[in-house]
Amino acid sequence: MHSPRDPYVRVRGAREHNLKGVDVDIPRDVLAVFTGVSGSGKSSLAFGTIYAEAQRRYFESVAPYARRLIHQVGAPKVAEISGLPPAVSLQQRRSAPTSRSSVGTVTNLSNSLRMLFSRAGEYPPGAERLDSDAFSPNTAVGACPECHGLGRVHRTTEELLVPDPSLSVREGAIAAWPGAWQGKNLRDILDALGHDVDRPWRELPAGQREWILFTDEQPVVTVHPVRDADRIQRPYQGTYMSARRYVLKTFSDSRSPALRAKAERFLTSAPCPVCGGSRLRPEALAVTFAGRTIAELVALPLTDLAQLLGEKGGSETVRVLTADLTSRIAPVVELGLGYLSLDRATPTLSAGELQRLRLATQLRSGLFGVVYVLDEPSAGLHPADTEALLTVLDRLKAAGNSVFVVEHHLDVVRGADWLVDVGPRAGEHGGEVLHSGPVAELAAVTESATARYLFARDPVPPRRPRPAEGWFRVGPVTRHNLRAVTAEFPLGVLTAVTGVSGSGKSTLIGEITEEPAAVGRLVSVDQKPIGRTPRSNLATYTGLFDVVRKVFAGTGQARERGYGVGRFSFNVAGGRCETCQGDGFVSVELLFLPSTYAPCPDCGGARYNPETLEVTHRGRNIAEVLDLTVAGAAEFFADTPAVARSLATLLDVGLGYLRLGQPATELSGGEAQRIKLAGELQHGRRGHTLYLLDEPTTGLHPADVGVLMRQLHGLVDAGHTVVVVEHDMTVVADADWVIDLGPGGGDRGGRIVAAGPPAEVARAGGSVTAPYLSRCLP
Repeated sequence: MHSPRDPYVRVRGAREHNLKGVDVDIPRDVLAVFTGVSGSGKSSLAFGTIYAEAQRRYFESVAPYARRLIHQVGAPKVAEISGLPPAVSLQQRRSAPTSRSSVGTVTNLSNSLRMLFSRAGEYPPGAERLDSDAFSPNTAVGACPECHGLGRVHRTTEELLVPDPSLSVREGAIAAWPGAWQGKNLRDILDALGHDVDRPWRELPAGQREWILFTDEQPVVTVHPVRDADRIQRPYQGTYMSARRYVLKTFSDSRSPALRAKAERFLTSAPCPVCGGSRLRPEALAVTFAGRTIAELVALPLTDLAQLLGEKGGSETVRVLTADLTSRIAPVVELGLGYLSLDRATPTLSAGELQRLRLATQLRSGLFGVVYVLDEPSAGLHPADTEALLTVLDRLKAAGNSVFVVEHHLDVVRGADWLVDVGPRAGEHGGEVLHSGPVAELAAVTESATARYLFARDPVPPRRPRPAEGWFRVGPVTRHNLRAVTAEFPLGVLTAVTGVSGSGKSTLIGEITEEPAAVGRLVSVDQKPIGRTPRSNLATYTGLFDVVRKVFAGTGQARERGYGVGRFSFNVAGGRCETCQGDGFVSVELLFLPSTYAPCPDCGGARYNPETLEVTHRGRNIAEVLDLTVAGAAEFFADTPAVARSLATLLDVGLGYLRLGQPATELSGGEAQRIKLAGELQHGRRGHTLYLLDEPTTGLHPADVGVLMRQLHGLVDAGHTVVVVEHDMTVVADADWVIDLGPGGGDRGGRIVAAGPPAEVARAGGSVTAPYLSRCLP
């Protein structure tokens, strides 16, 4: 045993994911950074082992009843960990926030502001004091009764519901109705109610059309279906629902994104006429503070809100409440997020913004003696904001905490007290700790990819910018903080769009929704997940799995047994293991304990039944092939051209470490984006394509950024146009054209500060990006 005063977290025998029995000692109360190429195992060590073990110990101390309410991380594969304090994790998960979640709710600032209005607001004469809940649009007492606190009302019109009035109801005039049986049912009910379903819509009397589309009545009627010769249908009781009612119900209640999106096509959304979009009841809007309603204050950028609160004097209560609010706003502004307003909806924030908001909230929590485990806090940060991030991490450390960060940004790595470098390469070629010690000592580690970039002696020789083959114009754009901005983008080259966080880069790119005149197609390669369930994986998404199944179906064994391609799918009955229905795991329900997932007792996680697994190709069965990494599979399938081509593009974007069967739910945003890019590269497009990428280097080690850039330049050399939003200055320096937005974020941004080749933008006055860019140019 180590003494209680042992100042180290000591990990012994870590075997999570690809870690090879790692032993490592990391001091407490320091800023320790975990580095290594993408897929080397650094997250498996920081999150999968250290954080997971801290979680497990915490859960063991929790009552079994409470334990099942918390999503539990499984016990990590590790021999022992000593000296481990409790841990708090801040990960870049895109938790699915609802439209009611906002900057104010994530940071708890809304609560403080509502308290201020309740206790210190100026009420109209004779009005009684309101509870703080009455100032929240998310409570029954505060929400505007007309729009239920959403600020917008959804309406529909006859033109939207019936796009083609020359059709009859039977021919599908009411486009908003569901398809298949449910739609036929509604048509049969109308028929039974005595409406003419065979006359063209426009010939029906106005009163009837109004009732069919907009009635709130739901009459029940006996339907006698038309007898089909092949089946006898009995009469049934059918309930009518008007088209408007169906669309609104689907839009508000459906859990299926596809159905909701379909319903939304038949709705127009407008600010609520009663609350004017402020989401609150009139009683709450009658109360003011410093002459403004709460709706006006939550719409202000946080920097302006803090200034307004600072100027307001008043009673002791007012002083205490405003001081509390300003002290909570300070860390948010410090992390470069002062341009956000409290009412900004969480789903419109980037992953980096959301993580920094959570970080700012932690700064105020006053915890000490814990380990904070952070996942790339610099993601989405301009180099100018990275310095503020380091200050914040230092403050967490100064409060008596250990800060463990998984990070690729070299400035953050240089600012660390301790460095754990994992590698040497990705997947099965990584999983070893190459160095654990002070940053400077990494220079001596020859096999470290991180060392090559951290102590790089020679700057990259500059590329001559390619000339534009034409131009296309975007704008004028007035949205978020962009005010009538018009941008000119060059064709046939690589353009980087830069600017501090919140300057309007993504908003500008988001305005490119259709291909310009000279371009054949537009492809936006985003970071949305490639699938929402563990059944969707790398092999199924890229179409690789179809080819692999053909290979198996073509083997001698499969032919003898009459196995087709379907036999080798884990999504359909036949070849899959029926105990787990091809999932590879089963949910074990335990009384009083959390339901846990265990490998399937019959197939042991292989997903297929024993007969299917008897079929092999070169000594491996289908389950073993799904377990190969992309790099391993490329060797295995070297002589199957269709498979090899698909795998080559995945290797080209630096994803050689992923397993073919890796579930979509385990992939990071950056990985999902690069899988989509590989899909594009694989098709070898003819015709001019415009590619848009928002921060493609997020989550990439500098070594992998080089690999990705070769691909993007390859696309341009093949005659395409590439536009990237980027904070990594090595990428910007390597572009042909740069458009820099700013100068600041939010209201202080939204203008084009400079545009031109990198060398020219690096000299631009008034650009926050220029000094950082010039450091990357020789």
